[in-house]
Amino acid sequence: MDVRQLEYFLAVVDHGGFNRAASALYLAQPSLSQAIQTLERDLGSELFHRIGRKAVLTEAGTALIEPARAAVRSLEMARATVESVHGLRSGQVDIAAMPSQSIEPLTSMIRRFTERYPQVSVAIQAAFTPGDVTATVRTGKAELGLVAGPAPLPATDVRPYRILEQRFVLLAPPDGPFPPGSPVRQEQLAGQRLIVGQQGTGMRQYVDDLRTAGVEWTVAVESEHRIAILPLVLGGVGLAVVTDAWRDFAEQAGALVLDIEPATSLHIALLSRKTALTPAAQAFLTCAAEGADGTMDRRVL
Repeated sequence: MDVRQLEYFLAVVDHGGFNRAASALYLAQPSLSQAIQTLERDLGSELFHRIGRKAVLTEAGTALIEPARAAVRSLEMARATVESVHGLRSGQVDIAAMPSQSIEPLTSMIRRFTERYPQVSVAIQAAFTPGDVTATVRTGKAELGLVAGPAPLPATDVRPYRILEQRFVLLAPPDGPFPPGSPVRQEQLAGQRLIVGQQGTGMRQYVDDLRTAGVEWTVAVESEHRIAILPLVLGGVGLAVVTDAWRDFAEQAGALVLDIEPATSLHIALLSRKTALTPAAQAFLTCAAEGADGTMDRRVL
């Protein structure tokens, strides 16, 4: 067994099959299949059930995922640590992020990081719920994660770094039911048609909590695609409760962004595994802890 075989195995897992994995690896599909078969012989277990063009993990394959990621990450750590002796001149930071937080604060974090380390790239992976982000970091698929939740994340099998809080706001069309510039009380959302995210997200929990508190509203659209929310609002389909990260983007598009009273916020944090980080990931955490003026927020680290 060698690390390259494990990288090939993880590529098949992450891309959902041999053909896609081979394309992503710029490798001939028969060569990839042969490498996986060699790994299976070395381990004495089949890792995939081959069903037509699909590759379905066996129990042994599922058990291999986490140690395989740990082995690949350990090699990456060794290489990156040696390379960083002469300065952070290469490498990549893998970050799993929820959609709203990919707008802000992730954009500002990446801008500060790439200004300081222009030769290090950043790869962003989509994750739709806090559980998705946590699992992606815990299993090593991404080294860092950006997560949002109604309460600070406890330090369990990952390490959280508190970044900031984002207030919930209401997106509405200019000709909608509320005037510009005036806060909206929670009870004023009663009877409104809302565009909501999927279960497990902070924005969905907020509006579900309103219903529990007796503020009845109607689902106009339930969407996993956050990119669809703003066009739907501007098209008059419904209103949407999102975080303040959307403010600049939504106002530039012509939507009203209204504060909701009483104020309620999401807690934003970066996550890492409790093991050592690559120099690039550690540098990203340091940049994330700094405000736009370059001062360090000591609450984060």
